[in-house]
Amino acid sequence: MKTIGLLGGMSWQSTVHYYQHINSEVNSTLGGLRSAKIVLNSVDFQYIAALQQEENWHDLGLVLALAAKSTEKAGADFLVICTNTMHKVIDEISQSISIPILHIADATAERLLADNVKRVGLLGTAFTMEQDFYRRRISEKFGIDVVTPNEKDRAFVHRVIYQELCQGIIKEDSRERYLRIIGKLAEDGCDGVVLGCTEISLLVKQGQTDVTLYDTTEIHAKAAVKMALRSANL
Repeated sequence: MKTIGLLGGMSWQSTVHYYQHINSEVNSTLGGLRSAKIVLNSVDFQYIAALQQEENWHDLGLVLALAAKSTEKAGADFLVICTNTMHKVIDEISQSISIPILHIADATAERLLADNVKRVGLLGTAFTMEQDFYRRRISEKFGIDVVTPNEKDRAFVHRVIYQELCQGIIKEDSRERYLRIIGKLAEDGCDGVVLGCTEISLLVKQGQTDVTLYDTTEIHAKAAVKMALRSANL
């Protein structure tokens, strides 16, 4: 089994679910007392979030590249960046290490293709929804049309992520509005909605809507297990 390197802490709320999903998937696949081989490097999100608000992507790239280097030195065979937004600096991170990075958008898009999704809604931070590093990758590499909410709804989605979900706060009124936003995307012709921030699945569950949801945390974690077990001496 290969050792999975988790670059987490962005936020720790979702990183917990990465750890749970990965170990659960390994155990259900291999049985017994089997669990995943993981190296976890968890950064201080207060510092990361401050740089995000400044849109200081240069320094963010340097900080995460350094964390990625230490994760590789600790024995990771490949890297999983446990956040959608910080894939914006994946090039800076990948240039600093020799191990591969499992891209969250690729794993998600492959799942969408398997489900024959042609048009998908995207929820996430304002950076993920409004900048093209994520949407363009899915559109150009996989041929899937990506749709985001209107400006007012995008602002609400972003605020809830940072002011509530990243702090472990779950509010029913926020859930209800998220579900309405998801419904609007479906009305706009989307075949499903990508929960493109790893915290959103803490708020919205599939059983709460008829619209098909794609939880990037779960999808990314399952892809990591598949990569860890591929051609491995178990």
